[in-house]
Amino acid sequence: MTSLIKTLTSKPWLSGEDDFGAPVDTNAFQLDDSKVGLRVFFAVATSLFLLFIVGYRLRMSYEDWVPLQEPMLLWLNTGFLVAGSIALELSRRAFRSDDMGRARLTFYAGGLCSIAFLVGQLLAWQQLSQAGYLVSSNPASSFFYLLTAVHGLHILGGVGAWAWALPSLQPGGNERRAGLSIDNCALYWHFLLLIWGALFYLLLQS
Repeated sequence: MTSLIKTLTSKPWLSGEDDFGAPVDTNAFQLDDSKVGLRVFFAVATSLFLLFIVGYRLRMSYEDWVPLQEPMLLWLNTGFLVAGSIALELSRRAFRSDDMGRARLTFYAGGLCSIAFLVGQLLAWQQLSQAGYLVSSNPASSFFYLLTAVHGLHILGGVGAWAWALPSLQPGGNERRAGLSIDNCALYWHFLLLIWGALFYLLLQS
């Protein structure tokens, strides 16, 4: 019984060897802190956007809900976000293939596409306000500004992380940091693309 308890409670990933003295690859149990933090962020952000989506759907049933005519510019902005996500994925694959030049170029492209997305969203806001759809005009316009603003702030935060990672991608930069930055940025953009896809579909249904 004592032997069984010892086996069940042993932590070979901490000791570096199993109960029989055989070496254990402790790296297999390690995950970078930034990746852990990113996954926690995904869980929190998903919960936040789900609450917004549920609130949006419930509010649509009230009589004072006046549907918006979403600007066609949103389709172009969506294209920018898709292109940015693809570019960062290509950057990640290029880095893993030791093609740093291509990884750097596609990483730049991913960030620039995201900046273009943010600029496009601001222009979409401008078009709506000029058409008379202000934040306080009706619940539909209020939700539109809220959802796009919260999502845009997440994109802006990602652009900040992207800019912070740029020095590590330069010749002579920290290769480990560069790899982590590319990987985390790619995952972050894929996540925000999925969130935007859900939000955009929701907005079109109103």
